[in-house]
Amino acid sequence: MRYCESPFFYQRRKTREIIIGDPANGGFVMGGDHPVVKQSMLTCDTMDTALSVKQTLELVAVGCQLVRITAPTVKDAANLQNIVAELRKQGCNVPIVADIHFKPDAAMEAVKWVEVVRVNPGNYADSKKFATKEYTDEQYAAELERIEEKFTPLVLEAKKLKRCLRIGTNHGSLSDRIMNRYGDTPLGMVESALEFARICRQHDFHNFKFSMKSSNPKVMIECYRLLVARLEQEGADWNYPIHLGVTEAGEGEDGRIKSAIGIGSLLCDGLGDTIRVSLTEDSPREIEVCTDLLAQIPVLTNSTIQQFNDLTFPFDPFHFEKRQTPEIELNENVKCGGEQLIRVVVTRATFDKVAPKIRPKDDVKPEAVYEDLNIFEIDPTQDFEINCETQLVTVKDGVNLPAITAFRLLTAKLKKLGRNNPILLKDCINFESVPLEPKIALLRASVVIGSLLADGIGDAILVRGEAGGGQSLRLAYNILQAAGCRSFKTDYVACPSCGRTLFNLQTVTARIKSRTEHLKGVKIAIMGCIVNGPGEMADADFGYVGGAPNKINLYVGKTPIKFNIPEADAVERLVDLIKEHNKWVEPEQKEMATQSQV
Repeated sequence: MRYCESPFFYQRRKTREIIIGDPANGGFVMGGDHPVVKQSMLTCDTMDTALSVKQTLELVAVGCQLVRITAPTVKDAANLQNIVAELRKQGCNVPIVADIHFKPDAAMEAVKWVEVVRVNPGNYADSKKFATKEYTDEQYAAELERIEEKFTPLVLEAKKLKRCLRIGTNHGSLSDRIMNRYGDTPLGMVESALEFARICRQHDFHNFKFSMKSSNPKVMIECYRLLVARLEQEGADWNYPIHLGVTEAGEGEDGRIKSAIGIGSLLCDGLGDTIRVSLTEDSPREIEVCTDLLAQIPVLTNSTIQQFNDLTFPFDPFHFEKRQTPEIELNENVKCGGEQLIRVVVTRATFDKVAPKIRPKDDVKPEAVYEDLNIFEIDPTQDFEINCETQLVTVKDGVNLPAITAFRLLTAKLKKLGRNNPILLKDCINFESVPLEPKIALLRASVVIGSLLADGIGDAILVRGEAGGGQSLRLAYNILQAAGCRSFKTDYVACPSCGRTLFNLQTVTARIKSRTEHLKGVKIAIMGCIVNGPGEMADADFGYVGGAPNKINLYVGKTPIKFNIPEADAVERLVDLIKEHNKWVEPEQKEMATQSQV
C-alpha cells in the first residue's frame, strides 16, 4: 500500500472533483487541481438566527469559504432555512455545512436547506454504549443492512437536490460494532467510513468527501494515510477529496502546533482538499491560521527531485514506530537515542541568552549546545560513508532540498547502508534573509519537526527559524509535547465551541488552566458536549464534559464518575477528582503564598 507518490518529492494527490453548491452563484468545485478550501464553524446556538448570520458574515470577511453549523435536532436543522435565507438576502452566498450527530431525521431536514451535510458514521445509525460484544459474520452483515436502510434516504435526497456529503469519522466516536471488530484504531475509522461510501456508490452518488479526525496528531496522520492507501486499493475512481483537521486541538500556541503537525504533514505529502483548524478561540482566528499554514506548504515542498525513488520508505507510514538507534552521549550530562527522551538542542547564541534565567528545577532548558556537539553533517543528495553507528548525524546546512525531504532522504540512505545513527532534526536547513514572524516560525518548525517525529525519525531537535532565544526553546518543547514525545506540562484536549456546547469553552478552559497548568504529565480533556466526549478523551486522565445546560459530568479516562455537577462548582470538583487519583501536587507559588499568610 502507498499513500503518496513518494516521500522524497511533492506531488499533490489528484482527487475527483465534487460540487459544493452552485459554482455560478457562490459555490465552487473542490478537488482536482483546485486550491485547498478554508473552512470553520459557528460557535453560537443554531436557533439564534441573527447571531448565526453575524458569525457567518464575520467568517466570510476573513476568507472563510465554507461555514459549518451544528444541527443537533430537527428543530435546529429546520432553522437552517432561516439562516440561509437571511444570508442570501444580505448577498452572502457562502456554502453552508450542517453538522449532524445521532439524528438521521435532522440530516433529512438539513439537506433541504444547505449545500453540504456532514455525518459521523460512528453515531449516525449505530449506538455508542461502549458495550463489548462478539459479532458473527451473519450478525455483522445484518448490522450493515440496518445501516444501509438508515443512510440510503439521505444519499438519495442529496443526489436529488445536488447536495454534497461529508463522511467524517472521529477517533474515539466509533460505533460499538466497529470497536468490537477493529478496536479504536485508524483501521476501524477507515473501514467505518468506507461502509458509508459503498452505500453512496451503490446509488451512483459520488459527490462526497472524507475526514478522519483525532486530537492526537500522530493518530490523525496515520488515519489519513491509511484512508488514502485503502482508497487506492479500492480502485482509481475512489479518489474522493479529503478534509483535513486535528480535532480538539486547543488554544494558543498548543492548538496551532498540533494543527500544524497534523494538517501540515499531510499537505506536504500532497494530501488534502479542504482544511479546518479547530481552536478553542473565536472562529475567525482559525481562518488566519489556515491561511498562514497553506502559505508555508510551497516553501516547505519546493522540490521535484525524483532520482531517489529507488530507495525504500524510511519509515512505516501506517503504524507509528520510533526509529531504533543506539544510545549516545550528547555531553557529560545528557544522552540521546535508544530509550532516551528526544533531546532539545540550542545554538550557542540561544544558550547565552537563556542560560542565566534557567532555574535548577525548570523543565524547559537547553540540553545541549549545537556548536559543541560531535556531529557529522551530511548532504543526503550525495553518496557518503559512515563507519560508526554511535556518530550523531544531521543534514548539512545549505542542501538544496526542503527539510522534510532532506531528513527522510538521510534516513533512507542510512537504512540502505545498514546504519541506525541517531539523528538531530533541524526546523530549517536554509535560512531566510529576513527573520520570520514568530507565528510563521512556529508553523514551519511544527510542520517540519512534527512531520518527521510522526514518521518516527529524530533523537534530538534544534529550532532556529524562531529568532527569539527563549521563544525558540519553548517552541521546541511544545512541539515535542504536541507530538506526544515528551511531557513537561499539563496537556489539554479542548474542543472548539459550537452550537452544541453547553458552557463557555474559552472562559472555562482558562479557569481550568489557571488551577491545573502546573500538573506536569497530566492530560485533561475539556469537552463542550457529549458528541465526541468519552471517545476523544479516552487517552486523557480526566475529562470535564458538558452534560446538560449548566451541568457538568466529570470523567476518568472515558468512564463517567460524577454527574450533573453545577457549573459553578465543577472546576473545584475536577481538582478534587485529580486529588482522589493522586495526580495532584500543589503549585510552588501557591505554597509560598500560603506560607506567607501563616
